[in-house]
Amino acid sequence: MALIAVAPGELATIVTTLEMTARPPLRPMPSSPLRLVRWNQPEPAKYRTLFARVGARWLWYSRLALDDDALAAIVQDPAIAVHAVLDRAGIEVGMVELDHRTAGACAIAYFALVPELAGQRHGRWLMAETLARAWRPGVARVWLNTCTLDHPSALGFYRAQGFTATARTIETFADPRASGLLPADAAPQIPYLASRR
Repeated sequence: MALIAVAPGELATIVTTLEMTARPPLRPMPSSPLRLVRWNQPEPAKYRTLFARVGARWLWYSRLALDDDALAAIVQDPAIAVHAVLDRAGIEVGMVELDHRTAGACAIAYFALVPELAGQRHGRWLMAETLARAWRPGVARVWLNTCTLDHPSALGFYRAQGFTATARTIETFADPRASGLLPADAAPQIPYLASRR
């Protein structure tokens, strides 16, 4: 067994890839007061705001690092479906992004609710809604990644929804708090070790 040092200002995480290769059997849709609404041609600024609201706690940063043109090229692609989760007041409290750019497959690129909704059983509803949209005709595989920086229950949740783990990788990257993409107090559960000069 070996410990591998991670430089200050860097993060490391274990990424687990999970997949479904058959549409799950039909079952009653879990109830929720929330709604899932498709965003057609999302504007980069609006997208980034929601992305940061749902993902800062888990150090999501990749889309925050893109300029407007690069972000629009992804989220406005016809094969990408961005959905916002709305509460009763119409406030955006979550997001789902589906990527159908690979023939026969759908990647759940992003799936999250704001941290305040964790543990309230909305995740089961959101996954049911997500899978109903992911399994469109011609799709033979739905897959996603989760990592050890995500919510502690994420991996168990995905497995309980019918996903099977197929691979593990280690990812290292610059801490987005060091570059200012996220505030230094984001994700307080993950120690921020600022670079030493």
